[in-house]
Amino acid sequence: MSTVSRASLDQKLALAKRCSREATLAGAKAAAVATVASAIPTLASVRMLPWAKANINPTGQALIISTVAGMAYFIAADKKILSLARRHSFENAPEHLKNTSYQGTGRPHPAFFRP
Repeated sequence: MSTVSRASLDQKLALAKRCSREATLAGAKAAAVATVASAIPTLASVRMLPWAKANINPTGQALIISTVAGMAYFIAADKKILSLARRHSFENAPEHLKNTSYQGTGRPHPAFFRP
């Protein structure tokens, strides 16, 4: 069993903290934008549309707006975490796996595959 140095663990912990902070900020930005983007039409429709005025009370309005904000937060944070994990795993990969360019067989494409 191999031993892991304390410095290596500290470095990985610092990287994880930085990634989670970036994801939190990305999620908060997305939630703020989504709140404004959903609040404007929700509040406008309640004032202008008779059906919405009769059926959507203030609790329902808040529920609509907060649900959109929560979904935006978690989607944006998850996307950021996945992109950072992909980037860091690519940086730590061996050199022979980093070359992702397709060399092909050197044969020309059939006519219907030509760009």
